[in-house]
Amino acid sequence: MSVLREIPPTAGWPLHAKDILLFNENSHEGSLELDFKNYLDVEYVKVLNTATAALYLILETLKDISGKKTVIIPSFICPLVPLAVKKAGLNIEVCDVTGTDFNYDLNALENTCSRDNDILAVIAAHIGGIPVDLDPIIRMSEKCGAFVIEDCAQALGARYKNRLVGTMGDFSMFSLGRGKGLTIYQGGIAVANKRGHALLLENKIAQLVKNDFLAESVKILELLGYWIFYRPQLFWSVFKLPQVFWLMQGDKLKAYTDYFEIDFPVHRVSFIRKYAGHAGFHNLETEINKQKQKAAYYINNLKGVNGLRLVTEMPGTEAVYPYVTLIYDEPERRERAWNALKDSGLGVSGVYSFAITDFDYLKDIVPGGDPAGGRSLAKNSITLSTSMFLGEEDLSYIVNQIKKL
Repeated sequence: MSVLREIPPTAGWPLHAKDILLFNENSHEGSLELDFKNYLDVEYVKVLNTATAALYLILETLKDISGKKTVIIPSFICPLVPLAVKKAGLNIEVCDVTGTDFNYDLNALENTCSRDNDILAVIAAHIGGIPVDLDPIIRMSEKCGAFVIEDCAQALGARYKNRLVGTMGDFSMFSLGRGKGLTIYQGGIAVANKRGHALLLENKIAQLVKNDFLAESVKILELLGYWIFYRPQLFWSVFKLPQVFWLMQGDKLKAYTDYFEIDFPVHRVSFIRKYAGHAGFHNLETEINKQKQKAAYYINNLKGVNGLRLVTEMPGTEAVYPYVTLIYDEPERRERAWNALKDSGLGVSGVYSFAITDFDYLKDIVPGGDPAGGRSLAKNSITLSTSMFLGEEDLSYIVNQIKKL
């Protein structure tokens, strides 16, 4: 393994020259929105500067529909989710996950919904590109008069019972951030699935989203940098070196990108970046199939390994697997695997450092608790990249190392 070869930890897709040489006679500003609207077959789509901004604007819209103030989030989720809830001035209720996958503990969710009459929304997070079990979430939410928001940041193209995720809740959001597959370096998609909701969301976006030419100029430059550096021979300089620096400073959260600013920006996305996304949209299904093939290799070769569980799609669903998650039965086994592979340059990483209740910088935002499932996932899991840059030799090496351990 070369010290100067670093594989990205998720299956982000590289940009091609034609995605940077932006303009052609068929280009128009609404192209990326139309791509998503036609692909998902939904009522309304809007491209925004981040998926976090998309969630924030959805929540602001819901405040105009209902006077309820509480949003249920899973105990294992990206820290940006509670930051969006906080910015919208709403309260957070944490519901535990099973600990064996990313699904809610349904008994805990039912108890939460039945005892609290202030539930505005339930967030269903399709982590790792794996659809969660939506039917019971929707049923329980309807029973308590709450909206369902699908967090599809990692799951573009995944399916639940032959329907694309993001099309079954009341609202949804997707990420176009770096490393998320289809990318405009940093961006998000807000989706409304009902006409009345679409009009309200459009009005809210018009009210709250403004131009920020400086911020958008920086993002265009960063998109160009992504095109240059998102390849194994250069990726180490923008990923591994900063990670090593922050680990030397003792800051694990910044090293593994689990630290985010509380006051995140909300601004319009330029035509240039929208068109870059539009130019790469035709590769969507091809790239997803490549991810699935690498995931299948891991799953087929690691199933049945003692002390190890793979998080895989449920029957009746189709995951897209930007990475594959392994859960060890003991933290000590997980640490042995982590220590053996973390510096291999082969994209071995983790999902989130902690359960959402255990991030110190969120302690004034997220209520405490004892989320055994979320904490178990944080302590016992690692992720295996399905990046297009991984070859057969790389995959074989990872699998053999895990089997040896």
